[in-house]
Order: sequence, then C-alpha cells, then structure tokens
Amino acid sequence: MSRSRRKTPIHGNAADSDQPFKHYAHRCLRRAVRLALHHGKETMPLLREVSNVWAMPKDGKGWFEWGNSKWLRK
Repeated sequence: MSRSRRKTPIHGNAADSDQPFKHYAHRCLRRAVRLALHHGKETMPLLREVSNVWAMPKDGKGWFEWGNSKWLRK
C-alpha cells in the first residue's frame, strides 16, 4: 500500500476521529433502550435524545491544497 494516496483533499477539523464519542453515545443509547424495555415503554429513545451532536470533538471537514503531499497519505 505504499502507493496508496487519498483521492480527494478533504480532512477533518480539530480531531482525528469521532470514534470515542460515538462509542460512548451508542453505549448510552443501548442503556436507555434497556431501561425503556424494562419499564414497559412502547416508544424507544433515539440517539439524538441521549447524546449531543454539538459536543462531538470533530468540527466538520475541510479542503486542503493539493501541493502538500503530507496530507494526501492515508
């Protein structure tokens, strides 16, 4: 994979990954669903009800220049 290059010059702003936040958010959702089932509720909670999208570490995506080959590596 030494010749593997990124096809589009887009990268995330302010963080490498959203994975730790998503892991925590889905964990909270699974717990909320378990509690809803235990209490006999008919409607299940949504992911947006138990987590805040605005609190994610990554702040969108941005374009960078083609000239910088450092960012084109995978």
